[in-house]
Amino acid sequence: MPVTFTIRARWILPVDRPPIDAGWIAVEDGVIASIGSGPAPVGSRDLGDVVVMPALVNAHTHLELSWMAGRVPPAPSMDAWIRTLLELRRGAPPAPDVERQAALEAAAAMRATGTALVGDVSNTLGVVDVLTTAGLNGVVFHELIGFRDAHIAATLREAAARAEESERAARARGATVRVVLAAHAPYSVSPALIREIAARRAGGPLTIHLGESAEEIEFLRHGTGAMRQLLQDLGAWTDDWHCPRSDPAEYIHRLGYLKRGLLAVHAVHLRDDALERLRAAGAFVVTCPRSNIRVGAGMPRVSHFYASGVPVAIGTDSLASVETLNLFDELAELRRIAPDVSAASLLESATRVGAEALGFGATHGTITAGKRAALVAVDVPAAVGDVEEYLVGGVPSSAIHRLDD
Repeated sequence: MPVTFTIRARWILPVDRPPIDAGWIAVEDGVIASIGSGPAPVGSRDLGDVVVMPALVNAHTHLELSWMAGRVPPAPSMDAWIRTLLELRRGAPPAPDVERQAALEAAAAMRATGTALVGDVSNTLGVVDVLTTAGLNGVVFHELIGFRDAHIAATLREAAARAEESERAARARGATVRVVLAAHAPYSVSPALIREIAARRAGGPLTIHLGESAEEIEFLRHGTGAMRQLLQDLGAWTDDWHCPRSDPAEYIHRLGYLKRGLLAVHAVHLRDDALERLRAAGAFVVTCPRSNIRVGAGMPRVSHFYASGVPVAIGTDSLASVETLNLFDELAELRRIAPDVSAASLLESATRVGAEALGFGATHGTITAGKRAALVAVDVPAAVGDVEEYLVGGVPSSAIHRLDD
């Protein structure tokens, strides 16, 4: 027999239309059957002074770095932060069970604060099991790094086999977690490897850290600076590399990596012409402002992202560079640094746009008949009149409730 129930609340936030005051949602077998306003069907459950909204989408995380929480201090520059992280990772790696437990706790905290879908970047793929165990769905980007990889065919073959096995294991447990190959960044992956990863995908979801730091821009335009020195110090430099003398967006376009559905993560130092290139290609920007500031990358040009017309999704990055993976905390930071962007646009980024970026737009991101009832209720003071502005103003975690728990 179908399991049908109806909930009503002070506010319903469908995202794809304005908020509904005193609305209701009917759910049948985990799928939204209908949505309305006014008198609710007989037998409805009244949730009181809450806003019911789609569960959130964290489009960029690194769960396998969760064990580093509180152990990587803020840095004055991106390369300095990377050096500190690598020193910690190589000098005091945790036992596998410790790393997994930290990732599980971080994933559980994400779910408890309203996240349903995750775009996680992983080197080891252990996070596929973590997401599945935590009851989260999404995409795990199997990140490849190699600036002078002499065995590209073997690297890709082995990585693809790992990805296929991990995705199959998640599917066997009833989770929807896709696993796809991805390049880390233009300064850490050889042009040949970027090109070959791109050739394996017709479109998104695909991801890359792009335009994150001033050091990256200098490296791609002039072949000099801190990123080149970092590669040399790590023994990863090769004289075979030729400086493209371009911005990051143009560079990955030449390599065939700038595809429809690409998630260009951070984009802090992309100029307006580069944002236009992303928009024209059908790509997404994923902004992570709290992390950008902490790692010394700088303040993202959030207002320019939205003005450019490129779809904007939101990520938190890892606990190595932020205090929480709570997307409502990221929304509050975005409201602080981009007061001219509407609250409705920010909330759309955290729901509908994020779901589309990860390839889940047909099932998640809005409260629409036929989509999954992945819903969150947030306590709202009775006096609140602008519920969208309230949601981006800093929501306490205790006020967030998953409705499928």
